[in-house]
Amino acid sequence: MLTLTDVSKTYNGARPRTVLRGVSLALDAGEYVAVMGESGVGKSTLLHLIAGLDRPDSGRIQFDGQDLGKLDDDAATLLRRRKLGFVFQAFHVLPNLSAAQNVALPLLLNGLEREKASARVAEMLAAVGLEGREDSLPRELSGGELQRVAIARALVHRPMLLLADEPTGNLDRETAARVLGLLRELVNANGTAAIIVTHSALAAATADRVLQLTPGGLTPLGPLPPISAAA
Repeated sequence: MLTLTDVSKTYNGARPRTVLRGVSLALDAGEYVAVMGESGVGKSTLLHLIAGLDRPDSGRIQFDGQDLGKLDDDAATLLRRRKLGFVFQAFHVLPNLSAAQNVALPLLLNGLEREKASARVAEMLAAVGLEGREDSLPRELSGGELQRVAIARALVHRPMLLLADEPTGNLDRETAARVLGLLRELVNANGTAAIIVTHSALAAATADRVLQLTPGGLTPLGPLPPISAAA
């Protein structure tokens, strides 16, 4: 479903910096993978390349039978809109839109009728435990609630692939554990593949497979033992 082959990325400037070198990865449909690594090793860059938000200097990225390197900006945008979901560490919900309006955005951008979109949004907000908060603005929600809005928005259009960038980095340990359990549950229910990049052993322990990103590429770490929120 997703294949990266010898992907490398260098940022040019006064001091050129190579952040990814020879990265290869194969992800099957429905598989949940965690990528760990030190700060600055290129975890966020890896997600941006997979999402088509940036392009590698060398190597190949194929998603759902398409070579991302051959897509123009419009085609890459359409691919992201229809087949990808993204969860950010900083939530990135729109401050002047309600929870329901934030979640509805991917559906409306994909042209779904408003009545059908409203039904799907209500279903997804219920799934993340935000019944009754549909009209709440982001300033009225806690960090955990905002992250649940972000998860609902990322999954409401039932994407093939979810990308999550440190999705619990701004949450306390107990809230993070609840959000991670919810994320895994929803990914399984929708048959969505997922890649989560994280520093957190708690987050990585929810994955089917854990990989370590180093300057030499991706190497397997194997499954981590489950960690309770109270540990």
